[in-house]
Amino acid sequence: DSFHNVALKLPKKYLLLVKRLCDLLKAVAINYIAEKKQTEREFMNTRELSPCFVTKSVDGCRDFYQRHFGAKAIFDCGWYVNLSIGGDGPSIQFMLPQEGMAEFRAEGVMLNFRVDDVDAEHARLLGEGVKTAMPLEDHPWGDRGFSIIDPIGTSLYIYSDRKPSDEFKQYFTA
Repeated sequence: DSFHNVALKLPKKYLLLVKRLCDLLKAVAINYIAEKKQTEREFMNTRELSPCFVTKSVDGCRDFYQRHFGAKAIFDCGWYVNLSIGGDGPSIQFMLPQEGMAEFRAEGVMLNFRVDDVDAEHARLLGEGVKTAMPLEDHPWGDRGFSIIDPIGTSLYIYSDRKPSDEFKQYFTA
């Protein structure tokens, strides 16, 4: 009420300024509330994320991951197999193409396997006759790793964490 009494006594040019200021404050408040809602928004509670590759080489993939990664079939009906890697760890699926499905072409996909001892895994896989696509080496971003290629051309990067160089420490957010 006292605001209105003061506002009535102001010249018109100041009243317009006050109105614009109020409109601006209202817009700022609306944006703030919208941003706060976005950051507090709840997302689905994902319990697992696993890739499924559509391929005609389901048998070859099953054999490769069982032989070299100790994968266990959780579900296997022949045309679809779900493999668990590392006990209760991640899983990977392979599926024969169904009507109208495109087959996976292994372009631009790399699966990363973080392990306790990358040197031991490197020696073991080489001993099993697996060829490396990228040699075992230290990387300044904080790992030591190498890569191999699976039967359908997917790059598998196997690594262990290392202390990152000073140059890369700044990029870690958590």
